[in-house]
Amino acid sequence: MDVIKTLCTIIVFTVLAVMALPLIGAGIGLMFVLGFFFIWLLPILIILSSDKTTGGEKFAWVLAIIFLSWFAWIFYFLLAPLKPRKDYWYE
Repeated sequence: MDVIKTLCTIIVFTVLAVMALPLIGAGIGLMFVLGFFFIWLLPILIILSSDKTTGGEKFAWVLAIIFLSWFAWIFYFLLAPLKPRKDYWYE
């Protein structure tokens, strides 16, 4: 009798595990999508929180990130600000 109970328990857990596979796969897929979205959004968040640029120039850099992708982010770190601000000059 214990053998039958054990076999039934194994069969039930096997069926439940097989039924849960699509949910597990969907969860893993959703985690990957959200991770890639955060990686894509990360340069925009860094530029928005940066003090290197302000106003329209910051908006232009964000648009460049959206339309030109990561190359614009690399250019941002190399070139921003595009024109020197007055507080950088020592007189």
